[in-house]
Amino acid sequence: MAESKRMGEWAFIIGILVAVVIGLFSSRLNQDLQGWLVLVLVVLGLIVGLLNVSDKESTPFLVAAAALLLTGTAGDTLAIIPTIGPYLSGLVSAIAVFVTPAAIVVALKSIRSLARD
Repeated sequence: MAESKRMGEWAFIIGILVAVVIGLFSSRLNQDLQGWLVLVLVVLGLIVGLLNVSDKESTPFLVAAAALLLTGTAGDTLAIIPTIGPYLSGLVSAIAVFVTPAAIVVALKSIRSLARD
């Protein structure tokens, strides 16, 4: 159990780092590499959702994930900020890509838990 928790923690750290790389360097990455990095984000998000979030942490995680996903919708608005806008927009979008699969997994686990009770 402790080893799976550690794997989930590493998946979270790596996911955030990959999201930062995509967000800051997306204009310099070719389409194929960017596609693979997005796939890595999705897989890491699934791992985080499966291994990192306990039943007790589900509600706070889902609230935080909803806030992040709503922030992700502001990407177009952030993009118009001079100089740093495109980077902020890319970063927020990449974090949303990372959080979405984790939120789906945690939401499904919560629904299953509610159905059992």
